[in-house]
Amino acid sequence: MVIMKALVLVDVQNDFMPGGVLEVPHGDLIVPVLNRVQPYFDLVTATQDWHPKNHVSFASNHPGMKPFERIMLHGYDQVLWPDHCVQGTRGAQFHPDLDTGRIAAIFRKGMNPEVDSYSGFNDNMHIVSTGLSGYLKEKGITELYVCGLAADICVYYTIKDAVAEGFESALIEDGSRPLDEKNFGSVRTELGRMGVKIINSSQITDPS
Repeated sequence: MVIMKALVLVDVQNDFMPGGVLEVPHGDLIVPVLNRVQPYFDLVTATQDWHPKNHVSFASNHPGMKPFERIMLHGYDQVLWPDHCVQGTRGAQFHPDLDTGRIAAIFRKGMNPEVDSYSGFNDNMHIVSTGLSGYLKEKGITELYVCGLAADICVYYTIKDAVAEGFESALIEDGSRPLDEKNFGSVRTELGRMGVKIINSSQITDPS
C-alpha cells in the first residue's frame, strides 16, 4: 500500500496569537515550525474558525455571563469564549507569517451560530461534517499529521475525529501550543492511549 501523508494546520489565526482576544501562550512560535515541515507532505490542508457575530459560544451573547464561564447547551457542557475569529475580521485571518502557498484546501468551522465546533472534521454535536474526511480519503491520504492551536482543544478534537475516521494520526508537538498547559498533560496521555504518535518536527523526513 502506498503511504500518503497529509498535514492539517489547525486554526493558525491571529485571535489565537499573542495579543489576540483568545491568546494561546507562545502560539506564534509554532509558525516557523509549520512553514518548515510543509514541503515534506503530499498534501497540506488547514482549518479556520469562522464564527458569525451571534455565535452561541460567545459570552457576549449571554447577558450576565463572562468569558470562560460554563453553561449547559443542548445537553452539552459549553465553555463561553471571548468573541473570536469573527467572519471577515483580522482576528480570523491566518498569521501573516504562515506560508499559505502550499495549502490545498481550507475547511472552515463554527459557522453554525447554534453549535460550537472544535474539530476540523465535525461540529461538537456531530451534526454537520466539514467534508475534511471525505476530501482526504478521495486524495488517498492514509496518515495525518496534525498541529496548530490550541493543542488541548481544537487540535485534540481534530485528532480524536481523525482516529475515528480511520486515519493513522500523529501530533506534531512543537508545532502546537495548548491554551492550558496543565490540561495538556492529560490530553497528551489520552492521545497516546488512542495510538496517536506524538512527535517532534525534527522526526519528519522527506517522503522521497
